[in-house]
Amino acid sequence: MARPLRLEFPGAVYHITARGNGRNDIFLDDSDRYRFLSILASTVERYNWLCHAYCLMDNHYHLLIETVDPTLSIGMRQLNGIYTQSFNRCHDLVGHVFQGRFKSIIVEKDAHILELCRYIVLNPIRARMVKKPSQWKWTSYNSTVQENTKTGFLTVDWLLGQFSSNTETARKLYISFIMDGIKQKTRPWDKLQGQVFLGSKGFVRKMQEIIDRKEMVKEIPKEQRFPSRPALIDLFDVGMTKKQRNQKILEGHLRYGYSLKEIGDHLEIHYSTVSRVVNKKK
Repeated sequence: MARPLRLEFPGAVYHITARGNGRNDIFLDDSDRYRFLSILASTVERYNWLCHAYCLMDNHYHLLIETVDPTLSIGMRQLNGIYTQSFNRCHDLVGHVFQGRFKSIIVEKDAHILELCRYIVLNPIRARMVKKPSQWKWTSYNSTVQENTKTGFLTVDWLLGQFSSNTETARKLYISFIMDGIKQKTRPWDKLQGQVFLGSKGFVRKMQEIIDRKEMVKEIPKEQRFPSRPALIDLFDVGMTKKQRNQKILEGHLRYGYSLKEIGDHLEIHYSTVSRVVNKKK
């Protein structure tokens, strides 16, 4: 049986699921869930991920991850591998905890990430485990709507920013958005294309272009692919206008291969700002 496609590139957004081997539970108690979230936090930090949403059920979990660098596979090996070791050690078990490899769907961020964030946190309600999303504490919902329950590894700025620039207003609108989804019968998967893409036809075409390029080009270090590229400090002039800065962002990313995070760190602006500049021109 062919292995599922693993398309990795900077700025990719994935909906990730992993299920228990033989449909068995992967969380036997709250201690397991706390351990998993701790391992997830260290994975997010180590591999430079942005976690927009998560939900831990009994026999599976959901994550919505944006990879600033193309580190999905190596990060997931870390996450599931270390958790498997911890789970078996704590419960005096041996063998596989997860059923095969994790599943991932590549998501067009601006078009579908809100819908997926809602789908993920509403899982416990669809499973009739609770009646309100706030009653299941093992999702990102409470950390998104309540400042005093914020989870350190969770990125909420982009998500709330889609509703309002005012945080309090954004949280209220987010709550309404989530509650409106409870009665919806449609699922994000109804719009899936090619089994692994959730996005517009244009987005799918771009993904196919990436696949074609990866089949033709060997993995070469950036230093060898861009031997004469300028340093970021030389690329961005002091006192340039916003329009000039945005043009240099595109040049630095598309022409010279700097990652979105590298550019954001140099300019001291949020990664999502750099991402919006690049995506507008794609």
